[in-house]
Amino acid sequence: MKFKNVLLVFCLFLSGYAKAQLPDYNTRIKSLYAVIDQKLTDRPTGLYFENTDTTKGGPKHSFLWPLCALIQATNEMDVLDRKKEYMLPVSDAIEQYRNDNAPAPAYQAVNNKEKKIDTRYYDDNQWVAIAYLDAYNRTHQQKYLERSESICRFMLGGLDTVAGGGIYWREGDKGSKNTCSNGPGILVLLQLYKITHKEDYLNTALAIYKWTNARLQTPEGLYYDNIRTGNLRIGKAIYTYNTGTMLQSNVLLYQITKDQKYLDEAQLIAKAGKEHFFKNGRLPENYWFNAVLLRGYQALYMVDKNKEYIDLYRQDADAIWSTERDTNNFVGKKPVKSLIDQAAMIEIYARLQEIDSKK
Repeated sequence: MKFKNVLLVFCLFLSGYAKAQLPDYNTRIKSLYAVIDQKLTDRPTGLYFENTDTTKGGPKHSFLWPLCALIQATNEMDVLDRKKEYMLPVSDAIEQYRNDNAPAPAYQAVNNKEKKIDTRYYDDNQWVAIAYLDAYNRTHQQKYLERSESICRFMLGGLDTVAGGGIYWREGDKGSKNTCSNGPGILVLLQLYKITHKEDYLNTALAIYKWTNARLQTPEGLYYDNIRTGNLRIGKAIYTYNTGTMLQSNVLLYQITKDQKYLDEAQLIAKAGKEHFFKNGRLPENYWFNAVLLRGYQALYMVDKNKEYIDLYRQDADAIWSTERDTNNFVGKKPVKSLIDQAAMIEIYARLQEIDSKK
């Protein structure tokens, strides 16, 4: 009996020691958020700066794309701290990019007070909708659902039968259909289906899913960048974020349909992603692309509890903090520090912290 008690105490000690060795992700998150707040926030306008570049008279206000990263990052911060509303100032800033052109209100690339530009990217808007649907599931605030449904109507204006189906990359440009506008489009539709139970959302998601796999999936299970609609030529660049959205799509389809083939496909994509992207314990250098891939790995982990891929992310995230951070706590290898990089690493650290909290 004494031996069992000693063994129990020893096991508890080891468990506590292992937890103590986990990085302090919350401190990293707060440090990154502080540099955004202090160096990349323009309070008089309610906007954010693209980066720290001062060579042309001062930093310029951000394009929408970095705000897509920041809105998801602040959602993950709100997940960790339910007493805060980190998303609120970012969503207010995004409203300054609103464009009410047909077929539905959505957000343009540049804020509409500084430059008259009506270019609206389908993927930029989808990233915003994904974050808003996450926020709706967490808060049940109707505004997030309404904005996401409006974005969905907008993005479906870019869906047609050219090249067999799929969504274009940006409004008014019929030149290419990209994984980056179809993978997140599937996620928007699947999340809307889970909330509303409208069959049209699921059916459209499945049609885009099948087209993306048929046209843009590699033999190994990863995803090419795009297909040119004029000559059907494939742009064969392979990026982490495209793999991430399709990985997460398969997990969501498994959860919705309970069909094992989607979980099998998700695990195939996850393994192919590890073999292609993880080299010597590191990921490719685009932090935000990698954050989107982590969304897929996190979704899969919540189903199959295989922490192999999460542990690889820890290695990369720890290396960034120890070797790619300056004395001001900005991350990034380049001298000019960008909003999107800071936001991406907040999301990555927050997701790793969330996974730890559920062990």
